Amino acid sequence: MSPPRFELDLYRQRRLELIQAMGEGVMVIAQAPEVVRNRDAHYPYRHDSYFHWLTGFPEPEAVVVLRAGRRPRQVLFCREKNAERETWDGPRLGPKAAAELYGFDAAHPMGQLDRRMLRYLADQPAVYYLIGRDSAWDARVIGWLNALRAQGRRGVRAPQQLIDARALLDERRLVKDAHELALMRRAAEISAAAHRRAMRAAAPGRYEYEIEAELTHEFRRLGAAAPAYTPIVAGGGNACVLHYVANDQPLKDGDLLLIDAGAEYAGYAADITRTFPVSGRFSGAQRAVYEIVLAAQAAAIAEVRPDRPWNAPHEAAVRVLTQGLKDLGVLAGELDHLIETEAYKPYYMHRTGHWLGMDVHDAGEYKLGGRWRPFRPGMVCTVEPGLYLCARDDQVPAPYRGIGIRIEDDVVVTDTGSEVLTTAAPKTIEEIEAWMGGR
Repeated sequence: MSPPRFELDLYRQRRLELIQAMGEGVMVIAQAPEVVRNRDAHYPYRHDSYFHWLTGFPEPEAVVVLRAGRRPRQVLFCREKNAERETWDGPRLGPKAAAELYGFDAAHPMGQLDRRMLRYLADQPAVYYLIGRDSAWDARVIGWLNALRAQGRRGVRAPQQLIDARALLDERRLVKDAHELALMRRAAEISAAAHRRAMRAAAPGRYEYEIEAELTHEFRRLGAAAPAYTPIVAGGGNACVLHYVANDQPLKDGDLLLIDAGAEYAGYAADITRTFPVSGRFSGAQRAVYEIVLAAQAAAIAEVRPDRPWNAPHEAAVRVLTQGLKDLGVLAGELDHLIETEAYKPYYMHRTGHWLGMDVHDAGEYKLGGRWRPFRPGMVCTVEPGLYLCARDDQVPAPYRGIGIRIEDDVVVTDTGSEVLTTAAPKTIEEIEAWMGGR
């Protein structure tokens, strides 16, 4: 099924604006390849984010070419129609239908790419592509340039500049338009519903992978293509392993369960972390640590607003977390000195957030000209402070050892402040205990 007309117009407009920003030169962006999992079985296919942002075209084996200058051109290369392969793999649009449906000036079979690229690149000053991402594409572009250089005696000039296409694409992907924000809100709604389901399903004796199955079931049931990343379902001390993905241990009464999971909907990611008691009730020690992390997150979210620098939420979270570590008896000393010397780092070792969009760690620089970039309306980020009090750390008072807590929400910058997209996932102690009490 093809996208709605307004979406196709949106993709074409993005390409037009990009061509205008280039001024001159040619941009070449390839679709993601299919990847073999083992023998003749493939991993589930997922499009390339840059290619999809520019085209919306869903098929593998495709390339988009944008030529700027006096004769601007938008061209797609894709698979030809093939009755035999379509019997096995499903329908293909083919070049003619793809050009008409997706708003390209022309479309050609992939087999013609190398020949036609010599024509598109001849006498152009620059070629834009994703430099260094794929060594095979690096070699292919160099091959085109060398083929053009070989025609130098005939008066043909090869592009003199190789420019990383990310310089133009990332800045445009960083600020989301209304359509993108609508998709991200839906991804957040689906993800929050999955976290609610997981909270209700958690119980002593169940395995982490059973709760992961509840999450992924809800993702698919509500229309998401897949998890946006490998879910983390970490019971007890496993929560102190930041990228724990084994998800194979039994849940124990009295432990906390940390779930970091988000759905991908129509190409856009959500990213939520919630930490809650397996039994449904926080212990006194768990409650004390949780309230510190929750307060740190609130302080960080308050800094997500127009013109505040990217690092402001992190600095706000670090101050609250470091004071909390003092209050728990984990750290001792003057607060500013503890922050300056990063004494909190053994217990909070990651940043407070990242850009979010088509990729869970989305495109966009965090600094401009050596300074933290300011927030602008339409940017979306996560806010995810945590504390990880390892069971093996003798510096941590015994009641708090083995407690790992992270709280993460997705936040969009608005004209006047920010909007949290993921509030439907219970977060306060009272909300969590009430929700889990409904089991």
